[in-house]
Amino acid sequence: MVNGDEGLPGGVAVSHLSVYDWPATDGVCGGTPHMHLTCSEGYVVTGGRGAVQTLTASGYEVTPLTPGTVAWFTPGTIHRLVNEDELRITVLMQNSGLPEAGDAVLTLPPRYLTDPETYAAATRIPVDAPEQEQEKAARARRDLALEGYRALRDADGPEPLAAFHRAAAALVRPRLAEWRARWVRGARAAAEATGEQLDRLGRGDVTYLADALVRAQEPSAYGKFGMCGRLDVYQVD
Repeated sequence: MVNGDEGLPGGVAVSHLSVYDWPATDGVCGGTPHMHLTCSEGYVVTGGRGAVQTLTASGYEVTPLTPGTVAWFTPGTIHRLVNEDELRITVLMQNSGLPEAGDAVLTLPPRYLTDPETYAAATRIPVDAPEQEQEKAARARRDLALEGYRALRDADGPEPLAAFHRAAAALVRPRLAEWRARWVRGARAAAEATGEQLDRLGRGDVTYLADALVRAQEPSAYGKFGMCGRLDVYQVD
């Protein structure tokens, strides 16, 4: 992930994703279904083959993913990545990488969505544990989220999905001040900077162009266990 005043344009962040090839109980290999509440997310497919299953109030869809595909979705879209053949994706994220920094609720069964502590206990990956234990925890939470996801997908009527939306909003409410601060110093600051530049150009003031910068960055971590697969992540400024 990259953000900050000198980060990627517009408060966008990026990570590289190798989608899990772990088979689930339905025989499908892939990641953990989840939903973002305040961020859109985009996929640029760089290798392999797969699909993204999505569930919204409008229904269930499957979007094929092949090299060169660009697919994106808005907040409220429950999504599950499917790996059919070594699927690799560059993920573009709104709001300085907030989708990987809290703005995600996994589709766990309702009994795990009652309060933040219960949810955290069911989704936590022990980052200081050996890799084998981290993988075990990641697979367990993926399978638990699939249980809730299938119930939502197969529900008769809109209320189960609406109930999940309400539960997700309650879970993240304690973190909204932190999220707002990230948005203020990232995406909003970037938009305001563009407005200032337009104003200065309108006045014939080009002095800010002398402050041009070039930045490059290598991943700060490789192979982190994420929601959908192994992540190469970038240091947040």
